[in-house]
Amino acid sequence: MCGIVGIVDRDLSRPVTPGELGVMVRALVHRGPDDEGSVTLPGVGLGMRRLSIVDLAGGQQPFTNETGDIHLVANGEIYNFPALRTELAGRGHRFRSVSDIEVLVHAYEEWGEDFLTRVRGMFALALWDARTRTLIAARDRAGEKPLYWTLTPRGLFLASEMKALLVRPEVARELDPESLDQFLTYEFVITPRTILKGIHKLPAGSWLRYREGEVTVHRYWDPAAIPVRQWDTGEAVEALRDSLRRAVTSQMMADVPLGAFLSGGVDSSTLVAFMCEASSQPVQTFSIGFDDGSYNELPYAREVAAAFGTHHREQVVSPALGELFDQLVVHLDEPLADTSIFPTYVVSRLARQHVTVALSGDGGDELFGGYDAYVAQRAVTSWGRLGAAAMPALAAVAALIPPAAQKKGLVNGLKRLVQGAAEAPASIGHYRWMTYLGARAKRRLYAGGLRDALVRSDVYQPVRDVLARYGGDDALNRQLYADLVIWLADDILVKVDRMSMATSLETRAPFLDTEVMELAFSMPGSLKIRGGERKWVLKEAMRGVLPAGILTRRKEGFSIPVRAWLRTDLQPLMRSLLAPERIRARGLFEPGEVARLMDEHVAGSQNHAHTLFPLMVFERWADAHLPR
Repeated sequence: MCGIVGIVDRDLSRPVTPGELGVMVRALVHRGPDDEGSVTLPGVGLGMRRLSIVDLAGGQQPFTNETGDIHLVANGEIYNFPALRTELAGRGHRFRSVSDIEVLVHAYEEWGEDFLTRVRGMFALALWDARTRTLIAARDRAGEKPLYWTLTPRGLFLASEMKALLVRPEVARELDPESLDQFLTYEFVITPRTILKGIHKLPAGSWLRYREGEVTVHRYWDPAAIPVRQWDTGEAVEALRDSLRRAVTSQMMADVPLGAFLSGGVDSSTLVAFMCEASSQPVQTFSIGFDDGSYNELPYAREVAAAFGTHHREQVVSPALGELFDQLVVHLDEPLADTSIFPTYVVSRLARQHVTVALSGDGGDELFGGYDAYVAQRAVTSWGRLGAAAMPALAAVAALIPPAAQKKGLVNGLKRLVQGAAEAPASIGHYRWMTYLGARAKRRLYAGGLRDALVRSDVYQPVRDVLARYGGDDALNRQLYADLVIWLADDILVKVDRMSMATSLETRAPFLDTEVMELAFSMPGSLKIRGGERKWVLKEAMRGVLPAGILTRRKEGFSIPVRAWLRTDLQPLMRSLLAPERIRARGLFEPGEVARLMDEHVAGSQNHAHTLFPLMVFERWADAHLPR
C-alpha cells in the first residue's frame, strides 16, 4: 500500500526537481511510513511513499523496464501477479524483484494500454512512457484506491490524496458551489467532481492519458456491459461460494500480519469463515461497539469469532469524539459526512496495533441487495400513481411525529419512507432514500449567493446519468449498478481508504474481486432479493457455513448514534462550529435557519442530524482548507 504523486510539465525540457516533487510526497507519509522513492526526468517527476506488504526487501518503487524508458509508481495490490509474471517472463521480460507491482511495467510494455483488462487487484498507478512522451494513470475496477488530478498552466499534477496537490502553489483552492450542493444532498461529492474547482477524481475502472498538454479519460471496465443470464439456483449458489472462497484466498497474499474487520453481519462473517478455512493459524479479528444497544453489534461479532475460533479483539466507542472529529475531518481531502468515519478509524487503529492488512466486507450490499432503499423503491413502485400522490400529505403528517430514540424502528422507518418519496424526484429511483436535504430545506438554508450560483444546476442529474447507463432491463441490477458506481466508490471506499490509511493500515475487499463482481452482475435481481429477503443468494451460499442466527439477523449498518450525541456530548462542538457569527462570516448559509435546526434537534422535536452533522463537517473542513 502506498501513496503516489506525479508531475508532468507542459514544457518537457524543464527539469522537475526532487525538492518540488518531495513536498508532495511528504504529504502522504501516513499512507506509506516504510519507504520513499522517486524519479525525476526532464519535464516529469513520479514519487511514492510505501507501506511494505509484499517483497519487503525488493519492492522499492519506482519500477522501470529493462530499457529504462518506462517508469511506474503504484498504490495497491495485484492479486493475479504470479500468473502475469509467469506469462511475461515466458515472453522474455526480466524482473528485478518478486513484487506484485513490477508486473505492471512489463504488462504495459507487452500489451500497451490494454494491459489494464488483464490486471486483477486494487490499485492506482501512474506510468510515464518516454517513448511516446505520454503519462498513463489508472484506477482499479471498483475504485478501492483513490487518484486525484488537476491540469494547471504549469502542467498535470496527480496524487493519491488531494492534500498532496494542495501543497503546490499552482493549484487553486476555490470552492465549487455545485459540489457543495452535492455534499449536502448526498453527504459526499460524486466523481469526477471534488469540492474544489479544477481538481478531479479519476473514475473507478478508468484510465487517463496526458499527452502534449491534453487530458483524455477512458473507461476500461463497466459492469453495465455484463449480460444477465438465467441461472439455475443451485448452480448460482455454488458458483458464488466458490468465487468468494477464491477471492478471499487470493487476497490473503501478504508478507506481514493479516486480519479482518468483523461486524457479525453476513458479509464480514463470510470473509472470516473462508479466511479460517485457508489459514493454518487462528485469524485475527477486530470489532467495535457502542453502549447504545440499537447500534451495538458486538454480540454478533463474538458469536462468529467463537464459531470459527478467531483471535478476537474489540473496543467500545464513546461519544467523546470532539478531538477525534477535529483530527479526522481535517485529515479528509474533502468533506465526507458519513458518520461511520469514526468507528472505521477506531477499528483501523485497533487492528493496526496487531496487523498491517485487514480484509473488510465492503461491496456485499451493493452486489447482492442489502440496503433498505431497494425494498423502499419496490414498495413505493407497487403503490402506483395513487400512492405517489398521497406522499406529500403523508410526509406532512409524519413531520409532526417526533423521532423515536432507537436507531431504526417502525416510527423512524415510516418517517424516512414517506419523506424520501415526497421530497425527491421519482426519476432518481431508490436514491430518493439516499438523499438528505430537499429543495424546500435548501431554500431556507442556502444564502442568496449560493442559491444564485446553483440556479442552472441539477443536483440529481449525475444519479440519472448513471441509472441510464445501465442498459439492461433488470430493475434491481440497475439500482445496484448505481450504488457500485456512486455510493460505494464515493462514500464507502473513500471512508475506508482514508480512515485506514490514517493509521497506515491496508484494507482489502474480497467482494470487489473482479470475478465476484462480474458473477454478481450476471445474476438477476430475483436471486438477490427474494420474497423480501435481501442478499438471498449470498445467504444461501453461506448456509451451513455461518451460524444460522447470523444469516437471519436484521441488517443494522455501520454507524454511530450521532443523533443522540448531538443533543448531549457533541452539542458544545456543534454550537461552536455552527455559531451564528461563523455561519455569517462564511456567507453560504442563513444563520437564523442553522440556529433553528439546532434548537429543534436539541429539543428532540425533529431529527436534523443529517443536516447538522454535514454542516459541522463542512465548516471544520473549510476552516482548515479554504482561504478566508
